[in-house]
Amino acid sequence: LVPALFGAFMILFLLVFKNHWHLRSLLFAALLISISPIMVFFSRFYIQEMLLAFFTLGFMASLWQSLKTQKPAWFLTAGFCAGFMFATKETSIIIFGSLIGSLLILKIFFPPESQNKNFLRPLLSYNILYFLGAGFLLWLFFFSSFFHHINGLWDSIRTFGIYFQRTGGDGVHAHPWYYYLKMLSFSQYGSGPVWSEALVVAAALMGGVFGFTTKVKSRKEAAFIRFVMFYALIATVVFSLIPYKTPWNIIPFHLGMLILAGSGISFVLDMFPKMRLKFPVLVIIILGIFHLGWQSWRASFKYYADPRNPYVYAHTSTDFLNLVQRTKDIAGIHPEHKHMLIKVIAEPHEMWPLPWYLRDFEKVGYWTETSEAGKIQGTPIIISSVEQTQNLFPMIKDQYLSEYYGLRHEVLLSIHIRLDLWNEFLKKQAINQ
Repeated sequence: LVPALFGAFMILFLLVFKNHWHLRSLLFAALLISISPIMVFFSRFYIQEMLLAFFTLGFMASLWQSLKTQKPAWFLTAGFCAGFMFATKETSIIIFGSLIGSLLILKIFFPPESQNKNFLRPLLSYNILYFLGAGFLLWLFFFSSFFHHINGLWDSIRTFGIYFQRTGGDGVHAHPWYYYLKMLSFSQYGSGPVWSEALVVAAALMGGVFGFTTKVKSRKEAAFIRFVMFYALIATVVFSLIPYKTPWNIIPFHLGMLILAGSGISFVLDMFPKMRLKFPVLVIIILGIFHLGWQSWRASFKYYADPRNPYVYAHTSTDFLNLVQRTKDIAGIHPEHKHMLIKVIAEPHEMWPLPWYLRDFEKVGYWTETSEAGKIQGTPIIISSVEQTQNLFPMIKDQYLSEYYGLRHEVLLSIHIRLDLWNEFLKKQAINQ
């Protein structure tokens, strides 16, 4: 029923808006952004790249409007978006560089008559002060914590030195140059399913190609398509060449591809003026869109913490929640309940997200070494990494019951429960059964 209704809507939409190419392109792009498995999956939880994508989209649109209309309001909007981008993630510097590179390519390699005659001239006008002023204010307020931490201003600059050192490393996050392209086109991990956004990649290529044809309705539309295409191309190359890679870093340049893909689909449909020729193409597009939606559902509700999902990267295992539940169960029978003492002994990367899940407990201590945790004997619950468990065993001997739970893929945590509490827990379980 849903595919039938969607197909009928698409046919009606094309009939009503057949002469509004730019509107169709934007709506197709919006549809693809809303169902792209990458965009949907990383919208499930808080990750800065989604905010970065939002502000990047706003910056691209307002920057282009600034160049086209030369209105101060658009320069202000562009400045605020740029300030938010900078405050969100240090990788914004790559996006800024890619957008500037795209504008320069348009200016240098394409004759002025193919663009707006005043192209880039607004950047030399007084309006640029609105842009710089808005960005400066956001930088000043955010990084100084509203003047409570002035050193944060310098830290915002110093962080790029740390980032550039990290990007050139050969650590666990180093991946080959084709890592992102493989993730987009075709990827499969172990016995897991195949993942692909080949429809988006193909449509984006079409959109880029058609931006250089005579089928574009106006010069401004052609220039904008080229602007987005060169941005997506430059950003893709830069992010791919950097050895340090994580799945969510695909979002900024994938956003450009999705915008191009909207234009590509619209162009392909325009190639077939008659509905009887357009219909088979429309069916293929609808099937491709539903394939993307199905992958989004699969990534979000079936493989959301499975390493066979290419977007899952150092995610918390679902087994971790069993550890949290065990802690709450023991607290339920302890006389002090959530005032019960809990000692966590592990490296920082092996603790998170435990502090969040234990935030309701009032007596939780965190240490990286067993020797620093003070008196161990008598503590109701001790949670430790596998490494620290070896140091704990001589101290707790036969006084505790130990269980192991998965924190992340190939990372375990141990929970050690005092025997009197464990026995009481078992009695309660037997009564309830």
